[in-house]
Amino acid sequence: MTKYIYLISPQNVTESNNFYKNLIKILKTKKVRYFQLRLKNTSIKNIIKISKKIKKITRKNKVKFLINDNPYVAKIVDADGCHIGQKDINFNRARKILGKNKIIGVTCHNSKKLALRAKKNGSDYIAFGAFFKSYTKKTAFRANLAILRWAEKKINMPIVAIGGINSSNYNKILSNGADFVACSNYVWNNKKLDPVSAIKKFK
Repeated sequence: MTKYIYLISPQNVTESNNFYKNLIKILKTKKVRYFQLRLKNTSIKNIIKISKKIKKITRKNKVKFLINDNPYVAKIVDADGCHIGQKDINFNRARKILGKNKIIGVTCHNSKKLALRAKKNGSDYIAFGAFFKSYTKKTAFRANLAILRWAEKKINMPIVAIGGINSSNYNKILSNGADFVACSNYVWNNKKLDPVSAIKKFK
């Protein structure tokens, strides 16, 4: 399977920080397969407005567009699906809202039990992490490479690895069984590289 980047949005999305221009350039590199909008301190109204702009960009570049936490917003804007954490909405409820043709991914931390449950429920991919220290969010869970090797053998579905992944450690993640590396901070808040140059560092 070809390996790709699962790109998560910066914590703030505005015209002034050139987000949309950078996103267009990033997606043109063809390295990103999923784009997740993750905005924690923004009104639903604003998330919907931002989502509509992003959807035009992702569709044009054939990238799957997911909304973090909120299947209702995903349905309103007709995104490709949503990503849910363990403390978010129940999986079956999310599936009922979105229907069977939309993507639903599930956070499984470092837990085989949660991964097996997600598979049984019919999730489209599972996400493990954090593998390294993350600057995007506080991480109560740390994941180890062994869980990737286990999932590759036991769970026949796409595996996303998340948490502090950058151009110097992503190979370790991919060589242990992950299909996608999720990144956010390394791309959007890189002090040395602009977002497009940061993405290009992933070979």
